[in-house]
Amino acid sequence: MGTKLLLLFIVGDILGTGVYALTGQVAGEIGGAAWAPILLAFAVATITALSYLELVTKYPQAAGAALYTHKAFGIHFLTFLVTFAVLCSGITSASTASKFLAENFIVGFHLEWGQTGVTWIAVIFMLLLAAVNLRGAAESVKFNIVLTAIELTGLLIVILIGFWAMGQGNADFSRVVVFETETGKSVFLALTGATSLAFFSMVGFEDSVNMAEETHDPVRIFPKVMLTGLSITVTVYLLVSIAAVAVVPVGQLSESSTPLLEVVRAGAPNLPVDTIYPFLSIFAVANTALINMLMASRLLYGMAKQDVLPRGLSAVLPGRRTPWASIAFTTLIAVGLIIVVTNFMGKGTVTALGGTTALLLLAVFTVVNIACIVLRRTPSERAHFHSPKVMPFIGALTCAFLLGPWAQDPVEYRIAGLLLLLGLALWVLTWIWNRAVKARRTRFTDPTQLS
Repeated sequence: MGTKLLLLFIVGDILGTGVYALTGQVAGEIGGAAWAPILLAFAVATITALSYLELVTKYPQAAGAALYTHKAFGIHFLTFLVTFAVLCSGITSASTASKFLAENFIVGFHLEWGQTGVTWIAVIFMLLLAAVNLRGAAESVKFNIVLTAIELTGLLIVILIGFWAMGQGNADFSRVVVFETETGKSVFLALTGATSLAFFSMVGFEDSVNMAEETHDPVRIFPKVMLTGLSITVTVYLLVSIAAVAVVPVGQLSESSTPLLEVVRAGAPNLPVDTIYPFLSIFAVANTALINMLMASRLLYGMAKQDVLPRGLSAVLPGRRTPWASIAFTTLIAVGLIIVVTNFMGKGTVTALGGTTALLLLAVFTVVNIACIVLRRTPSERAHFHSPKVMPFIGALTCAFLLGPWAQDPVEYRIAGLLLLLGLALWVLTWIWNRAVKARRTRFTDPTQLS
């Protein structure tokens, strides 16, 4: 893989649902200075990315956090928890994208179907994703470059319209420096909560480490391209957030289920851009959902294949050899999440599921940063990237801090807890089966084969 293609892959992996769906919610937490939590989330993500770069150039197998955790601690159950948390983050991320896609579908076709209609559109979309994944991995990722271009186009439209409105005197740039919080909430706590939510917009880079094996001279090229991709992404995000709050009042922005569409409508009322923008958003977030469901189903297949989850989940189609059982199971979880969170959790589905994705990955990143510290004691003959000495410590502390109740909504703990309990139940059933029937221990035979 060449440098340009790798850069496009990384940018496309990070861009997606977060900025399209949660820009309004981030602004609602902190006011017009929505750029501040995005910048902080970028800093936390970059510090963790440095740990990933050190580990992936030291251990270039495409297994990510699971491999690093296993090499650092050698505890099979901890490896399982980290792997299942990554899997669940993919499902919650795809569910977030699915619900946001449904909202844009309703707006784009001017339908009056209410939340029930939105929920069913999201469920149908998840089933379509399952059908695409059943066709095979190659078919699933062929559209990646096209969808990445659509994602970036949609965000550039918002930026251009925002600055056009500013130039015409139709924007209030003073809102960009205003910090506003809920009554009784300090600016620090509001900023912490908004940063945790904005972190969902910065995830995706960790998937890119799986491409290190596909590059020439990864020690020299991969770190440079990874950090360039993160920098490009945060620049786009900052410009989008500034344009959004300057053109649309924060209250209107935070209450909208399609916040960037509000910017397009307000900034260019005489242009028909708002007619096509919902469909740009649909294609943009479809990319996120497709990649994450592909990742989740393959991780589940890998764990079942190694007998740490029920072996039946590793069943494949006879002809295409795609893991139909894991695809069906992950799709069922995603559908259940969409329905349950919408109807019983008492919070906006997109925000709750997006926040849960960030929560799960912050927990994983805490472990990865600690693993980076531990594995520095293990010498390697392979030349590899070295993160600055103190960075993994800062990464572990900041990620752990953002896991606290001061940064997370209680509903996100409940969703994450239910998902991890499901994984634990499957682990226990497998452990009993392995002990009673096969007389063997439940352990990973080869963590490098999990991706």
